[in-house]
Amino acid sequence: MLSLVLASLAATVAADCSRDFLTKATGQYIAAQRAGQSSAISALATTNVTYTENNKPLSISASTLSQPIKIDFTRSAHDTVQCATFTEIIAASNPHPYVIHTRMVFANEKATLIESVVTDNGDWLFNATGTLELNKPESWDPIPKERQDSRATIQAAGDAYFDRFGNVSVTVPWGPPCVRVEGGLPARGTLNGTDCEMVWPSTIHVPYRRYVVDETLGFVDIFVGFPRLDRTQGNDPMPDSHAFRVEGGKIKYLHTASACISEGCGLNGTTFGKRWQRNLRKRLL
Repeated sequence: MLSLVLASLAATVAADCSRDFLTKATGQYIAAQRAGQSSAISALATTNVTYTENNKPLSISASTLSQPIKIDFTRSAHDTVQCATFTEIIAASNPHPYVIHTRMVFANEKATLIESVVTDNGDWLFNATGTLELNKPESWDPIPKERQDSRATIQAAGDAYFDRFGNVSVTVPWGPPCVRVEGGLPARGTLNGTDCEMVWPSTIHVPYRRYVVDETLGFVDIFVGFPRLDRTQGNDPMPDSHAFRVEGGKIKYLHTASACISEGCGLNGTTFGKRWQRNLRKRLL
């Protein structure tokens, strides 16, 4: 059943539209989430909109959008070719902290698809305060037109990242600072000159990829189903979003949001789980 939902989300297509419209739409989405006014998003959507949270279909009125959230930071990207948007919400000071990644797809100025990865305590390496602090030194400002990469180049960098999980021969174009924000932790690689080398698994094939590309920001977000993320769920794909900043054809920044079914993704009580919790406490002291 889950695979059918993911396949239908991946098959969604849309026509191009204006940046002004998409920017207004992400502004409305953020305002609705801040106020907990799900009706404002219902008005932005078609009557038969597909709405999911962590790959589960929901009515908008019963979603996280019905809860007011104190938001500390947002970032949005706008894909005028696919008429799609991405928004990252960091709510570290909310009584119930969240990090949320949301992708919206439009047709005729109405949302036909809204899907969110909603992460909170117990999800993969989750710590909203850590995410907020690690975000502060980064610059995701618009890139001058003459220095912008093509859509194909930007998307290829994100695809190479996921392809490498299942193929050791793939080279991932990654430059400094050679850090990805994974949950609330900085995952650091080894920087050799201008090339970043990360440690990778080699037997995981990551399917169900859905994209938002914004050349102005050198941005691609990829929603995927991530197998083996939750150790209690075998190969079942878990809800996952990776947001990339690409400059000069190389990954510069990367933020992840990954949801699990079991507390701690099945790692609580394991050696790895205890180690990352200790490291997280040290970094936040």
